[in-house]
Amino acid sequence: MRATDADRDQVHEILQGAYAEGRLTWEEFDARSSALLQAKTYDQLAGLTADLQRPASPAPYQPLPVLAGRANSLATASLVCGMCQFFFWALAGIPAIVCGHLARRQIRRTGEPGDGRAITGLVLGYVFTGIPLLIGAIVVLIVVIANAASR
Repeated sequence: MRATDADRDQVHEILQGAYAEGRLTWEEFDARSSALLQAKTYDQLAGLTADLQRPASPAPYQPLPVLAGRANSLATASLVCGMCQFFFWALAGIPAIVCGHLARRQIRRTGEPGDGRAITGLVLGYVFTGIPLLIGAIVVLIVVIANAASR
């Protein structure tokens, strides 16, 4: 069966790739390119690249980008302390805030992953440490107002 110009272009790209990879010398590339101009059938085209075809091999393992680097340990500590506030209240909230700020500083300096963990730990720390403090301030205010009103 006769080959088209597009088929010859495709074979020429294969030859160029093989030359660029060092699988063909310049003389071999030049000879095959000259023969390519004279090729009329698919069999003639196939003969020019038969020894260049590589067997299909699986792609080498590439780890996922998310798993490529370890998150900052202070960011992880901030997140864990922020979640532990459900059990330990402010005893875990203050370390969540401190670790979160230290982690963000390190992440900006080193470029490590983990900024999301640090921010989450900070938010949890501020929210669950601030709510008891706010409630305590309101209770103290109510007590002071009640004492002032009873006099």
